[in-house]
Amino acid sequence: MRAVVQRVDRASVTIDGNVNGKIEKGFMVLIGIDEKDEQKDLDYICDKLMGLRIFEDEEGKMNRSIIDAGGSILLISQFTLYGDARKGKRPSFIRAARPEKAIPLYEAAIAKLSEKVHVETGIFGAEMKVELVNDGPVTILLDSERTF
Repeated sequence: MRAVVQRVDRASVTIDGNVNGKIEKGFMVLIGIDEKDEQKDLDYICDKLMGLRIFEDEEGKMNRSIIDAGGSILLISQFTLYGDARKGKRPSFIRAARPEKAIPLYEAAIAKLSEKVHVETGIFGAEMKVELVNDGPVTILLDSERTF
């Protein structure tokens, strides 16, 4: 499982001209699910998101988690995070999980994160327009295989 985490002042996702999810301070997270992902991968990513200390404390140091900062998460499914463009010009998405596997894991991530913070979402598989104001900018890459 992979996640692109951006610390934001605000973010929203629009589907068919309607705002589906909107947050103020927090994380805009693109999440990609691998065909081999299991519960342990989901737990790793969710635990990292909850503990990631990238909000500034009173001294201006990135030392506070999203929970400490009272932030929210906009969680967007993104199968293209498993695009492999090492060969040729057209990425291969062979590692991206099929919807029958990815949807339950995506929904489980929403449920797990919602236990601790407010979560807004897009719609799995929909054509979405995502807008955000990246704070910092701060962008962190997470991978449950720990390849980066």
